[in-house]
Amino acid sequence: MELTIEWHYITKSKQEIIWRSEAIPAAHAYTLVLDMENTGRTKHIVMTDEHDSTWTLKELKKYLKSLETEPSEVEVYFDGGFHREEKLAGLGIVVYYKQNGKNYRLRTNRLAEYLTSNNEAEYAALNLAVEQLEEMGVHHQKVKIYGDSQVVINEMNGEWAVTDSVLTTWADKIDAKLQKLGIRPHYEYIDRKLNGEADQLANQALQEIEIYADIDVQKSRKKKGDLS
Repeated sequence: MELTIEWHYITKSKQEIIWRSEAIPAAHAYTLVLDMENTGRTKHIVMTDEHDSTWTLKELKKYLKSLETEPSEVEVYFDGGFHREEKLAGLGIVVYYKQNGKNYRLRTNRLAEYLTSNNEAEYAALNLAVEQLEEMGVHHQKVKIYGDSQVVINEMNGEWAVTDSVLTTWADKIDAKLQKLGIRPHYEYIDRKLNGEADQLANQALQEIEIYADIDVQKSRKKKGDLS
């Protein structure tokens, strides 16, 4: 979460000045506001998030404390595979995140029926990822989302218009869930070879091999799509 700060303060010559910051990370905002209050010249401070909600220092402290035990620094990889003849789709997702000072990787998949195209399978995989984020308790933070579907990535980030009515329904559903959770998605297209984990999970789902694994991973800096 990022906040803007509006600081009403009194100068030594008793003039009232209003200063407004750019959007800055919540932890930085908390430290800055504490320092402002210690000046002894603060009249009023307003902190506002991306949804125009205001925060008190006490609320912000509680929120930052919760981040120590809740998932943070979340990155998502998704992929969907489709068998046109069988009308079956395999959905695969990988979620990297940090919690309690440790790094984790969650891998899961699902077999889906009654879908009509590979693009719909990709959207369904992204929707599965968002549902998983909700189950994990991810909220009010920026989440990086990677996929090898140019259609889904470019439509979800607004670069392309969603013209297919079926895909529009999926896009609206995903947007609504992300907004409810307060998640700010950052979509990025990646080459298929960099999305190997999610692709493998999608293929395993089509083979009716169910996967759910949430493990502590030791890594300094992961490579996108690394299958290890």
